[in-house]
Amino acid sequence: MVSGLLAMASGLIISQPAQAQLRVDISGVGATQYPIAIADFADNPASQSIAEVIRADLTRSGQFQLINATGANLNVDSSISYDEWRNRGADYLAYGSVSGNSGQYSVSYRLVDTVRQTQIDAVAFAGSEKELRRISHQIADRIYEKITGVRGVFSTRLAYVLQTGNSYELQIADSDGQNPQVMLRSKHSIISPAWSPDGKKLAYVSFENDKPVIYVQTLATGHREPLANFKGNNSSPAWAPNGHELAIVLSRDGISQIYTINSDGSGLRRVMRSPLIDTEPAFTPDGRSLVFVSDRGGAPNIYKVDLNGGDAQRITFNGSYNISPEVSADGTSLVYVTRRNGAFRIAIQDMATGAEQLLTTGPDDQSPSFAPNGMQILYSSVQGGRSVLAVTSVDGRVRQTLSSLNGKVREPTWGPFTN
Repeated sequence: MVSGLLAMASGLIISQPAQAQLRVDISGVGATQYPIAIADFADNPASQSIAEVIRADLTRSGQFQLINATGANLNVDSSISYDEWRNRGADYLAYGSVSGNSGQYSVSYRLVDTVRQTQIDAVAFAGSEKELRRISHQIADRIYEKITGVRGVFSTRLAYVLQTGNSYELQIADSDGQNPQVMLRSKHSIISPAWSPDGKKLAYVSFENDKPVIYVQTLATGHREPLANFKGNNSSPAWAPNGHELAIVLSRDGISQIYTINSDGSGLRRVMRSPLIDTEPAFTPDGRSLVFVSDRGGAPNIYKVDLNGGDAQRITFNGSYNISPEVSADGTSLVYVTRRNGAFRIAIQDMATGAEQLLTTGPDDQSPSFAPNGMQILYSSVQGGRSVLAVTSVDGRVRQTLSSLNGKVREPTWGPFTN
């Protein structure tokens, strides 16, 4: 356990608002776009930003075509002229009202299908003024799921490391890069953040004690404690789907090898023995296997091993340098960094067939992380000489850049669903 005095003595600051905001730039168009109008929400000055957030969320997905709803003057009780909106080109229409004051609000919304002339969603949310942005993301999630059949990720969060000069910050932000918060600020390197499956904790590696040590931090309280501080390097934490154990990499025996450990620091177990480096473990969704990186074949490639025993099997064969693996939540896809013609690019591979698709062009794309619905991939990139966060759809058609105003953004990871 790290006390407040120790945190101050180590040059650490925990849970502070972040100063830099992130900006969203979008390019590319999805194969299928659903025409939708999002009318301004009515009846309260606090409602102005709600429709704006919903529109921005749906636009970033690349799967929606926004139809102009200027002058709609709708509230939650309005009678809808389906033909009028269909003639405008909108297959769907979302609208609503906001009531309340003194910081407490009720937000009611409706979603209608103008082609079938039916209402397909209706819900009310309650919250403070500070929670209106979160409510807006929740409405966007409902719209996304009702229309596409896939759960939306607009209410989820991102974690990443921001380096500014000699200062390192572990930050979390909304999925659109807004509302960044500093979970940890240090004069020493912070790497490898990893979300717990319930989204309540982050594991990461800190060099504050002049060596890499794995910590686990509870986000709500800022409480943190070391999970692995063995002889040598302690690195690459990855949570098991059950949330009760992690895979980690230790060099306690002289070479980096993969272990599992309970989330309370007990039950350390070596997964396998290798004469060469094994690192960057990630669990498969069923929790029964790990994918990891090893140079046992002469160059870094990705392997898979059953936690109950057996030999590791190589699973990447395109190119000679493949690292940073992660498996999608449905277990069908593997994302990783590959080096091709000197450029580091993000690739996705079908776990069943081995078919590969290159999603980015490089030259320095790193640390890919699936969105929890498997539809997008977050990664760090160098673009125009700047270090940025970026997102691509899993088919490579839609690309986003979430760029910090200053500093180097590294090791992003997309948080899980939390409700």
